[in-house]
Amino acid sequence: MKQVLIFAMILSVISCKQNPSDTAEHKELVAAHTAMEVSHEAMTAEHNSMKDDHQEMIAAHKEIENDSTHLSIEKQHSAILARHQVLIDSHKALLEKHEELESKHASGNVTLEEMKKEHATMDAEHIKMEKEHENLKVEHAKIAAEDKKMLLEDA
Repeated sequence: MKQVLIFAMILSVISCKQNPSDTAEHKELVAAHTAMEVSHEAMTAEHNSMKDDHQEMIAAHKEIENDSTHLSIEKQHSAILARHQVLIDSHKALLEKHEELESKHASGNVTLEEMKKEHATMDAEHIKMEKEHENLKVEHAKIAAEDKKMLLEDA
């Protein structure tokens, strides 16, 4: 009889254990991931726009013969594009790592405390990447404006 009672208690404790993916914390993690994905899509779209601007810049410069100033701007713009591509790739890796954390937590392979700690670290990295993205956008805008000004002066 004592064994049946112990078994019943263990069974009730196990059956009452909440699924990690049903917790408010996990739902917040999923919402944060969705926000990161939206941010990543915006970064990627802006990167594609920067690449288009670069192609337009190169096409406009073909009309100008051996102008070292324009070539210098092209190189600066190429460097920004390269740094931005590294940022996009790093952010994509962060998204994949975050998605893995979601899966681990949902399956119970990561405790709530571990999940919160890892998520906080990833969130800080995401914020840092967003700031870097904004800085690169500003640099890009300055170079594009400088190039347009020079093209008008050359016309």
